Amino acid sequence: MKIYLIWLIGVILWNFGYPTAAPIEDVLAAIILSFISIGLKKYFKL
Repeated sequence: MKIYLIWLIGVILWNFGYPTAAPIEDVLAAIILSFISIGLKKYFKL
């Protein structure tokens, strides 16, 4: 649940920080945030 909250905060910050971003930039940001969340899952399992 913590990982999801971190991801959600990242998405919210992206959307409010870059409101004029093109749709492709939104997709790329979501992909990058998902990779970060995967990395955090691995980190917290250690």
